[in-house]
Formats: sequence, structure tokens, C-alpha cells
Amino acid sequence: MGAYILALDQGTTSSRAIVFDKEGHIVSVAQKDFKQFFPRAGWVEHDPQEIWATQSAVMIEALTQEGLKAADIAAIGITNQRETTIVWDRETGKPLHRAIVWQDRRTAPYCDQLKEAGHAELIREKTGLILDAYFSATKVRWILEEVPGAREAAEAGKLAFGTVDSWLIWKLTGGRRHVTDVTNASRTMLFNIHTLKWDEELLALFDIPAAMLPEVAESSAVVAETSGDILSTKIPIAGVAGDQQAALFGQLCTGKGMAKTTYGTGCFLVMQTGEQPVRSANKLLTTIAWQVGGKVHYALEGSVFIGGAAVQWLRDGIQLVEHASETEDLANSLTDNEGVYFVPALSGLGAPHWDQDARGAFFGLTRGTTQAHMARATLEAIAYQVHDVLKAMEQDSGAETKELRVDGGATANNFLMQFQADILGCTLRRPKITETTAIGVAFLAGLAVGFWKDEEEIRALWESDRDFQPKADGDQVAKNLRFWHKAVDRAKNWTN
Repeated sequence: MGAYILALDQGTTSSRAIVFDKEGHIVSVAQKDFKQFFPRAGWVEHDPQEIWATQSAVMIEALTQEGLKAADIAAIGITNQRETTIVWDRETGKPLHRAIVWQDRRTAPYCDQLKEAGHAELIREKTGLILDAYFSATKVRWILEEVPGAREAAEAGKLAFGTVDSWLIWKLTGGRRHVTDVTNASRTMLFNIHTLKWDEELLALFDIPAAMLPEVAESSAVVAETSGDILSTKIPIAGVAGDQQAALFGQLCTGKGMAKTTYGTGCFLVMQTGEQPVRSANKLLTTIAWQVGGKVHYALEGSVFIGGAAVQWLRDGIQLVEHASETEDLANSLTDNEGVYFVPALSGLGAPHWDQDARGAFFGLTRGTTQAHMARATLEAIAYQVHDVLKAMEQDSGAETKELRVDGGATANNFLMQFQADILGCTLRRPKITETTAIGVAFLAGLAVGFWKDEEEIRALWESDRDFQPKADGDQVAKNLRFWHKAVDRAKNWTN
């Protein structure tokens, strides 16, 4: 067996490959950004061929950095941006359309029609999901309806649909395998999380031919081997999980009630709830955490659409800062926010509001408002959104959170982490290895091939880098939250 695990981490703005050794240490990392397309307001697309080109390039680069050969890799794990939808021709392998990204809102009017027709409860009962344009089903239907010839080809069995994991496996295997795992399937709004099967009633509702769908596998299992054309040695693809579920596993939240937040493009708070699904009364999602060794574990999830993307927008959209890291010093230059609040509803609001018509807005601006106020308000907004999701999660689970494990790029911002601890009133734990999404799927792949013996062995690898304890005055926290919720209320329902 090879001495390393290769994790392919295909994200919303970049493709990465990370090689891990048996101690869970990072041996090499390679990353390439790819282009974001915004053809209309609210539309977000990627080029599937560029996704593959960047992912395959960083895979090779991560190996060559340390002089590794394909034979040195015991298994590959794949983790990916979820819900992003790709439809391609089975014979040519050519995508019919750009990938429609999870952030895309073009199908929001269709979702409203389905709600008005009374289908929301059926969808939630079967899938655990809120009826929203966020998920894959309405995106697939849009491609079938809008791309000339697509529906006819789909009904003839000539098209394949997949989330990004399926697309990468298809390419890695030379088109031999069309497969996904239960975590990604559970985000399509077509998969019954109770029966663990594609749901015929939902397929009929969305008018999607079953022949388009991938086979569904466990999250930790050998699902395929790489083609000899891709790498010189056939390597088992043994771990597959959507990015947030992979991060939950990478944070070793394997006990019921443990929770983590990933600060990426969005913010995703996930709590593991054990082997029984917990229905939310607070508009959270009930989803599959993973399936390992035949056992399915479920989770509650709250999705914040715009997390780190808000800082990215400050940098690239309005060019308020040159580098994202500048926001920390700007925020620390003020003693408080001085009444300035930002609601980053740039793609609507996710949990627990689920308002497709909300839009971003700054509140409390005066002649004295500076670049520092806007930067601080943006960081605070990330923390406020996570607060609202966690409090909803605590109500659903009936348990108060004492500890929240955090990961993702924005955790490097110590101002944000301390403010988050203050607002939540609980300990934040930042791990030494913050690449928890990649190491999570590496763990899943390694367990499947015996690289690691069991969960106990990998649990010993988790270490804390820094713990953030709440320090803020309770009255000030309450005031901040009161004005935050006032701002959110005014940003809601803007486009309706």
C-alpha cells in the first residue's frame, strides 16, 4: 500500500489537491483558481471543463512537488462544492451547459410556483431540504427545459447528471463510472434520505428522467479506480463526500451533538445528530452526514450563502481593500462598530430565514463612516449569521453548544474568531490543520482501504491550534444582536 492519501478538494472558486501522510500531516498542496461567470443578475456559472482542467493539473502538481509517484498513493478522496449541477453527454463527455452553481438564483421563480402548488412539504418530508433554488433538482430541470434538444436526449438515456464529485469521477475513470455518494445525493432534492434511494415521485415532479442519475455509494468505500490514461497507476477512489460533510468528519465530530462551522465562500454550520434524522422546526436542513460501514449518520445544517464571499466582494467587487487580510487590522482600529451594520444578502438569505428576495444592504451610515467601519461591519455580519443558525440548531436539538469547532480560510482572521466567540458565548476551537474538508475525505478514503484502522486511530490525530473564549460584555452583545436583527428585517423581501 502507498504511504499517502491524495485528497481532491474541488471548491467554489478554486480546485486544490492535498497529500496527507499517515499522521495526518500535509505533505504537499497545489491550488488553482478558475473563472466565475455571472451572465445575469443572480446567475452564477462555472465551466465544467475548466473545473476538470484545474483539478487534474493540481493533482499532478501536488504529486510532483515532493517527487511522488502514483504508486505512492494508497487512495484518493474527493470532496466538492455541493448542489452545483452539471449535465453532460454520455458518449462525448461534453457538458451541455456551464455548471449552474449552488449560489445561482435563476430557478427561484419556479420554486415559488412549486410552493404555491403545495409541494414544499412533500419535498421536505422526503429529502429534509427546504424548497429553494439552492439545490440541484430545479437546476437540472432548467437545463432540460432551456438547452435545445436536452430533454429529448435525456429521455433517450444519452445524458448524465451529476454534482461535481460525479463529474470528477467520470473524468478520472475515463467515463467508466457514473457514481456519487449519499451526502451529495442528499443535496439534490431528488434523494429520499429515509429509503436511501432516488425518489420516483420527486423525479416525476421535476420531470427528470431516472436514466440521468448516478449510482449512489457509501462515503467511505472503493467506488472506482482511476484510468491508466489519467495516472500511470490505477488508484482506488475510496472516499467521497460533499465539502461540509467532509469537514464535519475532518473535525472528528463523530459524536452525537458535536458541531462545526466552515468559513468558506459561505458559512456552513453542521451538527451531527446520530443515526436518526432530526426534523427542524427552525428552517434548518436535515441531511446525511455520511455513510460508513453500512451505518448512516444524519446531521442538521444551516447554510449561510455569503460568508467569506462578503470579504471577497469588498476586495474584488467594490475594491475597498486590496487584500482580504487587511480587514482584520481595519476592524481592530475601531473600538466598536459605531452603529454600522451590513446584511450580506448578496444571494438572498439562507438559514434560518430562507428569503430568496432579500438583498445586501449597509445600515447606519453617516458622514463619519469610513473604510474601517465597512470592513468591520462585514466581518461582524459573518459572525451574526452563524449565531442565528447555531441558536436555531440548539432549539431543534434541545442542547446548548459548549464548544464549536471552526475551519476554513476566514478562521485565520483572529478578530472574526474572537467576535464570533463573544456573540455565541461559547468556546471556539480552531484546529492545527485547518484543511478539515480535505483531511475529512482523506480519512474516509483511508478508512475504506485500511490505511487507518478505525475512527479511534484518526481521532488521536486531531489537535487544537487555538481556543477562543468569550470575553465581551453581555449588554453590548445583546445590543449588537438587536440592531443586527433590525437590519435583517429591513433587507428582507427587497425584490418582491
